[in-house]
Order: sequence, then C-alpha cells, then structure tokens
Amino acid sequence: MEITSSYPKPPLLHTNISSRNSKKWIPITTHSINNTPLQFQLPLHRPQYKLKQPIKPEIKKTTNPTCTISDVLRLMDSLGLNIPVDIYVSLIKECTESRDPLKAIEIYEHICRSDVIPTLPLLNRLLLMLVVCGCFEHARQLFDKMRVRNSKSWAAIIAGCVENGEYEGALRLFMEMQSEAGNLCKCGDIIDDGILVCVLKACVELMNLEVGKQIHGWLLKLGNCESMALSSFLIKFYGEFGYLESADNVFDHVPHCNTVVWTARIGNLCKEEQFEGAIRIFREMVREGVKKNSFTFSSVLKACGKLSDAGCCGQQVHATSVKVGLDTDSYVQCSLINIYGKYGLLRDARSVLNTIEDKSNIACWNAMLMGCIQYGFGVEAMKLLYEMKEAGLQPHESLINEVLLVCGSSNIEKMNVF
Repeated sequence: MEITSSYPKPPLLHTNISSRNSKKWIPITTHSINNTPLQFQLPLHRPQYKLKQPIKPEIKKTTNPTCTISDVLRLMDSLGLNIPVDIYVSLIKECTESRDPLKAIEIYEHICRSDVIPTLPLLNRLLLMLVVCGCFEHARQLFDKMRVRNSKSWAAIIAGCVENGEYEGALRLFMEMQSEAGNLCKCGDIIDDGILVCVLKACVELMNLEVGKQIHGWLLKLGNCESMALSSFLIKFYGEFGYLESADNVFDHVPHCNTVVWTARIGNLCKEEQFEGAIRIFREMVREGVKKNSFTFSSVLKACGKLSDAGCCGQQVHATSVKVGLDTDSYVQCSLINIYGKYGLLRDARSVLNTIEDKSNIACWNAMLMGCIQYGFGVEAMKLLYEMKEAGLQPHESLINEVLLVCGSSNIEKMNVF
C-alpha cells in the first residue's frame, strides 16, 4: 500500500546562478485564505563568518605618586647629597604658588643649615616666598641678614609691611631705602613702581599727606610721572585727602590716560559728592573713546542715583553699557537694579534681575527688595522672598521684617506691577 500524505508536495527550488555570489530564492506556500495560496520568498544568503576580535585587557590607570617638598629634602639628606641651587629654586617656586607657610619655613631653615652660598636672586626669591606665605617675621630676619639688596628686595619687604598692617615700618624702610638710593642708581637698578604704590597706601592708612607729597615731588624731579600705575594711585591718594585740584594736576601730566586713570578721577568726584562732575567726566570719557570697565560704570551709576532726574541719566548709562557689552557684568547689574529701585522704575529693575545668570548674587536681590519696600510693593517683595528661597538664599532678618510691614499696608492696585 502506498502511503500518501495530505500535505502538499514541496515546490521546486528556483535558482538563479548567473553569478557565484547571487542570492537564491525558495518560493514556499504556508497559508491560504479563501483557498487562495499565499506565497512569499525567503532569501538564502551565503553565510558570512566574522572573525572574533581578541579581547583587549583593560589597563588600569594608576595615578602617579605625589612627592612633596619635605620628601625631596628628606631624601637628599638621607643620601648625603648637597642640594643644587636649581632644585632650591624649583622648590621655592612651588611653595610660593601653594602659599604653604610650614613648607616655606622648612625650605628657609634647610637653606640656612646647608653649605650653599645663596646669590642675590635666590635670596630675593626666598624673601618673596616668605612674604607671600605669611611668614613675615622670618622674612624680616632674612632681610636684615642680607648684605646686598636691590629694588626687588626692598619691594618685597615693604609690601610685606603694608600687607601685615605695619604702615609706619613701611615708611621707615622707605626712608632707609632712600639713603641707599644712590647706590641703587649707580648699580643701574631702578626703583620699582610697586614700592611707591605700597608707600602711598601706607600714607593713606596713616593719613600722612606730607610723605605722599614728597613722593610726588620726587617723581616729578625724576621725570617718572608718566607711569599709569603711579598716576592712577596718586589721583586716588589726593582724592582720599580731598585735594581734587592736585588730582587733576596729576591727570593733566599723564600723556595718554587709560581706563584706570579716568575711573580714579570719577571715583574721587563721587567721594566728594560732586556727582554732576562725575557724570561730566564720564561723558567726556565717552567722547574721547576711552575704553570703560565695570568699575567705571559702577562709579558713574552711583553718581546717577544721587540726581533728581527720575532716573534718566541712569537709563542713558545703561544704554552705553549695553553698547559696550558690559550690561551683563555682575557689578553693573547690581548698580542698575539699585538705581532703578531708588527711582521706582521697578519694571526696569526686574528686567535686569531676570537677565542675571548667577542667581546666588544676594546683593542684586537685596537691591530689588529695597526698591519694592521703598515704594510699598509688599506683594512683589514677598514673591521675591520666595524666589530667593528657591535660589538657596537667605535674606537678612531685618529685610524680612520690613517686607512683612509693607505687606500689611499694600494696596491691591500694586499687586500686578511686573
């Protein structure tokens, strides 16, 4: 008996062998709908074998072990080797950048115990390191032991005196330096401008006008009044004592005044409450095409806040800051919010506040709060308190109390200010 199957016979395999790498197709009937056979083709591809890439072993990155200054000194001592001057210079430079007082004293004491005969440049580096790291007593000891000194030596020790509040000591050292000034000039060493700036700072702290005048006269005698750093600080110096005519005299003798010199002049006028004069100098600065910085705008905006022009001058300065690209500076933004708040231009103040990227600047928030409190916008001040809380800021308790007082008397008409 012949056994037959109910399944249909498999169809013939149709191939296209026109090329070696051609595909082969097998028509297969698997299902039928309404007795209509459905056919679809399965592609037969030549199998492609990919070689497995070898697994690369993971290389763990190891951090290089750090070697401290103490390790270097201890290693050289244990080996009984003398440390060359170049290594000392490298260690001093590293310690000066790190500002570590313990390491600075360690290097200083190690050089004192060694057989190295230090040169003047090495001593100056060592002296500067001790001053920068706050080891002023050791720096003074080293300076007193130095048989040969130059302008860098005097500059380091005088700067250390001013930094540590020893202003009278700085003036005494300056007088002592003047007695050796002839020897310095004979050696071709020019007295550094930083020394004179430090001495002028000491004169301001001691309110010693006469010594500052002597320094100015000495500079005129030497013909060294064209220095921008000295000129700007001389203007500030005379401004501290209220001698604006002397400050203008310094300004007139500078051939090419820069931004710092102009800004110092504006600051003097603001200090003497001559606000219209400060704005006049700023406008002159704009006409001359002098570059302005954030301190320039902060100073002139302070003057604008003292005028009774409903904030028009402040808006003009704001437009100038936008033109030069300084309207996004944090100092300028805080000054703008302050001046707009004083004149009740709270919409403008809010617009500036919204452009601030650093929301942690609490000075800007406080300025905005003071403007709302001053003009009785308690509801908006309360909103600012919530925004400050979201920014992670804690306003002063006195401001919070003032906001609560204003909220008790605020009108409904003032709720939709912004």
